[in-house]
Amino acid sequence: MEDRDISTGERVVTVVQRLVEERAITRPFSQDDTLTEVGLTSLDAVKLVLLVEDEFNIEIPLSELTVANFRSIATISRLVNRLLTQA
Repeated sequence: MEDRDISTGERVVTVVQRLVEERAITRPFSQDDTLTEVGLTSLDAVKLVLLVEDEFNIEIPLSELTVANFRSIATISRLVNRLLTQA
């Protein structure tokens, strides 16, 4: 997805929605809900890291792979924005 008109946050929402649908989770969620509250597990978090890296064509440094950075859609969006501006 290379469309510049779509915000980082919207793209992260799409990635998380794909993972949630794959796991057959039907609970509605917002950008600020913790992903564990949504129903994702630590194994899902690993997959989410890979999906985010693929979606944005970035590599997330090990030092950034923290619970705080992957707590919610909002925190992932902030991380991606920061990494994209550093590139």
